Amino acid sequence: MANTTSDELIFFVNGKKVTESNADPEMTLLRYLRTNLRLTGTKLGCAEGGCGACTVMVSKYDYISKEISHFSVNACLAPVCAMHGLAVTTVEGIGSMKTKLHPVQERLAKAHGSQCGFCTPGIVMSMYTTLRNSPIPSYEDVVTSLEGNLCRCTGYRPILEGFRTFTKGYCCGGNGGSECCRNGLNGCEEGVATQLFKPSEFLPYDPTQEPIFPPELMNTDKYHSNTLQFSNDRVKWIRPTTLARLLDLKNLYPHARLVNGNTEIGVEVKFKDQFYPVYLAPSNVPELTKVEVTDEGVTFGAAVSLSTVENVLKEQIERVSESKTRIFAAVVEMLRWFAGRQIRNTAVIGGNIMTASPISDLNPIFLSAGCKVTVASASRTRQLVMDKHFFTGYRKTILEDDEILLYLHLPLTRENEYFHCYKQSPRREDDIAIVNAAMRVVFESGTDIVSELAISYGGMAPTTVMAEKTINSLIGRRWRTILIDEVCKLLDEDLPLSASAPGGMVEYRKTLSVSLFFKFYLSVLEELNADGIIEEAVPSSFKSCLPVFCKSMISSTQMYQEVSPGQPIDDAVGRPIVHTSAFQQTTGEAVYVDDMTPLQGELYMVPVLSKKAHAYIRSVDAKDALAVKGVHAFVSHSDVPGNNIINHTGGFELFASEKVMCVGQAIGVIVADSYEIAQKAVKLVSVNYDELEPVITIQDAIAKEQFHELQRKIERGCVQEGFEDSDHIIEGEMKVGGQEHFYLETQVTRAIPTEDNGIELDSSTQQPSIVQEDIATALNIPKHKITVRVKRIGGGFGCKESSSFRLSAMAAVAAHRLGIPVRCMLDRDIDMSSTGTRHPLLVKYKVGCSNNGRIKALDIKMYLNVGCFNIVSVFVLERAMLCLDNSYNIPCVRARGYGCRTNIPAGTAFRAVGTPLAFVVTETWITDIAIVCGISQEKVREINMYQDGDVTHYNHPVTLNHSLQKCGRNVWKIAISEVVRKRLASLIGSIIFLNYGTTNEQRTAGNNNRWKKRGIAICPVRYPVGIAARHMNQAGALVHVYADGSVLISHGGVEMGQGLHTKMIQVASSILKIPTSKIFINHTDTSKVPNSQPTAGSLSSELNGNAVRDACENILQRLEPFMNKGSWEDWVKAAYFDRTCLSSTGFYRTPVKKFSWDDDPGAIYKYFTVGAACSEVEIDCLTGDHRVLRTDIVMDLGESLNPAIDIGQIEGAFMQGYGLFTMEDLRRSANGVLLTRGPGMYKIPSFGDVPSIFNVSILSNCPNENALLFSSKAVGEPPLLLAMSVFFAIKDAIASARRDAGLNGIFRLDSPATAEAIRMACQDDFTEQFPPAEPGSFVPWFVRP
Repeated sequence: MANTTSDELIFFVNGKKVTESNADPEMTLLRYLRTNLRLTGTKLGCAEGGCGACTVMVSKYDYISKEISHFSVNACLAPVCAMHGLAVTTVEGIGSMKTKLHPVQERLAKAHGSQCGFCTPGIVMSMYTTLRNSPIPSYEDVVTSLEGNLCRCTGYRPILEGFRTFTKGYCCGGNGGSECCRNGLNGCEEGVATQLFKPSEFLPYDPTQEPIFPPELMNTDKYHSNTLQFSNDRVKWIRPTTLARLLDLKNLYPHARLVNGNTEIGVEVKFKDQFYPVYLAPSNVPELTKVEVTDEGVTFGAAVSLSTVENVLKEQIERVSESKTRIFAAVVEMLRWFAGRQIRNTAVIGGNIMTASPISDLNPIFLSAGCKVTVASASRTRQLVMDKHFFTGYRKTILEDDEILLYLHLPLTRENEYFHCYKQSPRREDDIAIVNAAMRVVFESGTDIVSELAISYGGMAPTTVMAEKTINSLIGRRWRTILIDEVCKLLDEDLPLSASAPGGMVEYRKTLSVSLFFKFYLSVLEELNADGIIEEAVPSSFKSCLPVFCKSMISSTQMYQEVSPGQPIDDAVGRPIVHTSAFQQTTGEAVYVDDMTPLQGELYMVPVLSKKAHAYIRSVDAKDALAVKGVHAFVSHSDVPGNNIINHTGGFELFASEKVMCVGQAIGVIVADSYEIAQKAVKLVSVNYDELEPVITIQDAIAKEQFHELQRKIERGCVQEGFEDSDHIIEGEMKVGGQEHFYLETQVTRAIPTEDNGIELDSSTQQPSIVQEDIATALNIPKHKITVRVKRIGGGFGCKESSSFRLSAMAAVAAHRLGIPVRCMLDRDIDMSSTGTRHPLLVKYKVGCSNNGRIKALDIKMYLNVGCFNIVSVFVLERAMLCLDNSYNIPCVRARGYGCRTNIPAGTAFRAVGTPLAFVVTETWITDIAIVCGISQEKVREINMYQDGDVTHYNHPVTLNHSLQKCGRNVWKIAISEVVRKRLASLIGSIIFLNYGTTNEQRTAGNNNRWKKRGIAICPVRYPVGIAARHMNQAGALVHVYADGSVLISHGGVEMGQGLHTKMIQVASSILKIPTSKIFINHTDTSKVPNSQPTAGSLSSELNGNAVRDACENILQRLEPFMNKGSWEDWVKAAYFDRTCLSSTGFYRTPVKKFSWDDDPGAIYKYFTVGAACSEVEIDCLTGDHRVLRTDIVMDLGESLNPAIDIGQIEGAFMQGYGLFTMEDLRRSANGVLLTRGPGMYKIPSFGDVPSIFNVSILSNCPNENALLFSSKAVGEPPLLLAMSVFFAIKDAIASARRDAGLNGIFRLDSPATAEAIRMACQDDFTEQFPPAEPGSFVPWFVRP
């Protein structure tokens, strides 16, 4: 830029004035907070405003109204330059462990709402902002404030439960009064508790004690009235304060981008490589921020935020008659589902229009409403109608380059005018649309004759489009059912989509277009009938599809066994104590790797990744990148002093040298002074390829016979004889999609060279010893010169077990070469593109059974999408084959497994590894048997369920299976409480699962609701606990007792939110008989405990807990001579002065047999964790949308070490499994590029997806006779499988819809059961209109690997 002069940026952070003389116009608020101010409590989770980890509160003083407004924002998008004259509050500014906790922080921690803790500060700040605006909020206020936040660990319920204590009318939770919210729990067994925290102990919230707004910002308007300019050598950012100045600037810079919230442009610049040299910020131009209410409607300035639009229209809806505010109501309804609160607070109405997105939620409304806009340039002002001509092409409007949007006018409606809008997206909340629509019809007065009609769609073309042929055809027609068939044909002409159309899902989108019009037709018909215009009414069986979705307050119960009355108060085992890091996590004081203060000279690393799925590397040229100021090196395979091939990865190269096998494979790394410099330089590295044909999907791999040398087979009994003895033989296929881990903290590491040619490494890994080993391999140095430390990690779920070694080894090579510390934290899109996912699986099965449902034989082939290298896939495939029985005795089995070689990143470990893939297939053919035999699914499960004395298909004896049956009985007892019995009579779907079958009353209810169906399912889970690899069943620990009586524990496990450190402290407390307050765990360190095993497989508490117990028992034995008098401190002091060793190692190895796949596996598992879940769902047969009405879970966890942590694990795992089975849909382009690489395109469950009723019960009085530690059982992974109950409840509801369409019998439903899958499985006249294109006749926009 020619002019690089800048004004002074002044704003306040946590009450302190910040003055920046060289503000960078390209810097976000998040980077400024973390880098310049070292306020690291605010986290980077996605950089696109989709996860909420970066949430802060911004406060502003309005000089006209004399009011202070508080609003939450995504700091990862907000430009720091936009903070001028504002006050920013971060999590550090509201409370700390050193001073005093804020009630929000305290309640979230004590309600057990923080596990890994990485998302926690953002959640705290969202709730804090809500309280600053409404000290006693409604429950809806709380939920709405959290819509823009994601959590991968907790399952959301404890967060909502903790924050619910702030709301109006909150019941204290156990006061015993007549209105107590827990009065329905009178039937609990003796010794069973139902409270995990005590609200009565919470600090009261006093809004008068909040920090004041900085007086300096209130005493003068200079911060808002002066034009500002901030520049660097690339970009100029200007904030004018008058309309004339803004128009002059737009005339001077016609291609300048107007930016307010930066919610769209920030994403374009970050992820789409867009560059804009000039930004104009119109936030302080009075004309653009005004709102004017007239007798004709409401006019909004283009810079009015969407939150303000929502609030203004809500006020008008309250004041003005319903017939006049139908467009207003549509906008408010659409804004309910528009992004999260943080985005709505900063995104503006003008930006939404001018972005011209083809899937804009609001533009269809504006087109159908015929809204008028005022636009202006320096030389003219004109008024335009938003009609079919307004959007001229993809992301283009009719405005000239020098024009800006000034105002939008939303008109009132007339009595004979009806307006509705619709949106269908993969996830209901905070998601972009697949298809949206807005429709308006005006009738001739007193008739149903159409005089005006407007129908517009988003998601059906490169722009928001009007259905012109349909509109013209219906003008002058009567509103009658005969229109529907004609409209279906006309919409197909109006909205043509080729089979290769961007976005894919062509048949679904076309079906949605007509389904949404059908909803509109029914809604208007209902209104015409209610207004007395026509006598024809909506058929009663159709009415259920008309009401808009309403959020409900979550009701939940948690039941667990209390500790015995005689247990010493200092013995913490079995008590629901709070996670040891919870308070630090809620205050932002918990330190993660990227929060660590940079060392002197520390550099930053960004990987150079392959852009091709399968190719030879012709050349790599980094000279342009190395020429960038601040770049220190390009590091590649030639810089690896040791072995470039990692030992345990099946030939995986640390840096690709000659050939790349997938998009996202590392070719090298750029090391620079900052992340930003490195990221820019990476784009300048030139890689030339000779491309080869890639194989992406399992089906392609099978067709081309592309397999790894990875095949397994299990055979039991004579399958052929079993089939001959069967009355029915069923054959089928099912595909289970992969799943992205989506931990909130991406892969991150820091490598520090040491004086002895070694490396110290801080890493977010589940497997420190393997990281240590791989660095030793790459650097060709012994392991004792490498120290790997892990304080905590922000979620792992298996990927940080099997993928973290790569990033750490690359950083170690770079640090070793340069002799300088090197840090790297992957961006979300890079992390998702390069680290691998849960393995997709295709299964072909053949099952034989008798007429009563007894299983006779199973022949099954499993095809696992391994990816380009076999890193952990052999264990995944073996696990899936060992778990294909779930809970059922199958006398004759032949199972064959194959590892498909494809050109996608290598599949990784993921919570429960191959078990969910196998279990959901097993439960699928169980339901097939029920349908073919005409009996209930429960009956099939009951007669085939394992009994004590049975033997599995791999010759493992079955014992103690009665607890599984008890779980099933208990979950059924809970789900069939009196309240639920009454509701079952009105279930909209079928109840084919129940012992009682489907009653005539229930069947009639299902038939009377054609377009909404409910389903219910109960699924048992019998989860084998253990890792077959014998060497992985060991653990070590080191316990120090200091002379003052305090205790320091080190063990080999990693704290990743699952409460491992908390449980280890509880174990030590129990053994040493001292309070937990005397015990501390610092971090996991390979120099303290060597040869540790990965924190995985739900075994870490047992392995490390027994090692800790061993060490503590050693110390306790040494203290015995000194225990004759005094306290613990006295014993320790006496032992110290007697020169007794107060430090001990501990070791444990699980008593398991040596496993060999080639031999008879036999009893390879010590025990099984069992449970059952019952879920009830409701689906919308016209859109595929669904919601979970109720889930009841019962699990046998033996005697829980910590019920609060274990229930948190159950709920979190269940919600993660819910994502796996219903919405987490991995998509790649046909050439292997991951399309779902961020929260914008990849959807995990959010706060709104929690079951409306969510009950969890841990079986009481069920000690684990085969327990390894205090009679407890493993809990981290098994509950994930209980989410199958939702999948099969959805399938049950679909079956009811199919019966209404005359379709009976077995049907295929792959996982995940997305909205697309649900809608297209509910076959009807609408779906039949759009048959799929012939495979091979087109190139699909995406494939599912």
